[in-house]
Amino acid sequence: MSTFLVEIVTPERKVYGEQANMVVVTGVEGQLGIMPNHIPLVTPLRIAPVTIKRDGGSDVIAVNGGFIEVRKDKVVILAESAERAEDINVERAEAAKQRAEQRLAIAKGDEIDFRRAELALQRAMNRLNVTHIK
Repeated sequence: MSTFLVEIVTPERKVYGEQANMVVVTGVEGQLGIMPNHIPLVTPLRIAPVTIKRDGGSDVIAVNGGFIEVRKDKVVILAESAERAEDINVERAEAAKQRAEQRLAIAKGDEIDFRRAELALQRAMNRLNVTHIK
């Protein structure tokens, strides 16, 4: 089976770089499955897990927004932040989730604070979901 290079890059570092058979991401329009020789594409991503399927297994990365660029032989995900499942501190993610839920309850009248708390909750839930997928 043919493969392509998958790279996940954040402003701080390269989080992932491996050959893959398929990548599954959640774009703003829905879920996308990318396989070798996919048509070129650029689309924004939602806060959601990215699944990378390879010979011998798969990897799951918590990606918190960004863009995916699909080329004929390479997929690049430019993410605001990204973490491998094994690098996620579950206790810290649980604490972030609880803080976000508390801020949501308080910020109901302030639209900006409410949206910030909502995004923080989505990021925390994404990190926790990735640790349970793996």
